Amino acid sequence: MAKEKVALLSQKNRKLLLDPLNDDNPITVQVLGICSALAITVQLKPAIVMSVAVMFVLVFGNLIVSLMRNIIPNRIRIIVQLLIVAFLVILVDQVLKAYLYDVSKELAVFVGLIITNCIIMGRFEAFALANGPWKSILDGIGNSLGYGIILIIVAFFRELLGSGKLMGYEVLGHKAKTIVESTGVYQYGYENNGFMLLSPMALITVGIIIWYQRSRNRKLIED
Repeated sequence: MAKEKVALLSQKNRKLLLDPLNDDNPITVQVLGICSALAITVQLKPAIVMSVAVMFVLVFGNLIVSLMRNIIPNRIRIIVQLLIVAFLVILVDQVLKAYLYDVSKELAVFVGLIITNCIIMGRFEAFALANGPWKSILDGIGNSLGYGIILIIVAFFRELLGSGKLMGYEVLGHKAKTIVESTGVYQYGYENNGFMLLSPMALITVGIIIWYQRSRNRKLIED
């Protein structure tokens, strides 16, 4: 039992979880799945929901592909992978419509586009087809966490600075208040930065994260 426990938490297995959070992040290093980072990060709540949805699809997709890896004919493996991810995405979409309808409307077509997310198809093809179920689960968790962390960071700054809110709750007190003095009428309070709500600002924010990450890690500096 002790040996099995050590094997489950071996250094190689820990790397599957931790590397995508830093040295091998799917968005900032591999530059995959970046479209959703630009499109659904105006608010924090949709970004969190999208991150959880991608984690569900990637973890269970990796597991299914890994379990079926020895019986999937090589010539139709992409079709089988697409069927698996499509089934899981439809399941996620129906759950969101049933329990988080407002968020599902905000995410709209982007939930369906999880099917073509490069991260998911890439992990199926590059990892799950060649590894066992446990490693595939860890790989799915690690890569989806790496993806989700970037989405949440970008959405945090865009919503906070763009609308003065987080999760829909006012944080910076952006509603201006008026002061009347003998010298005139003044207003104070946070003024929304509409530029943060535009897609280019999402790209700039991701670029800043990439710069910060690479400046701290010499392994990521290109010659």
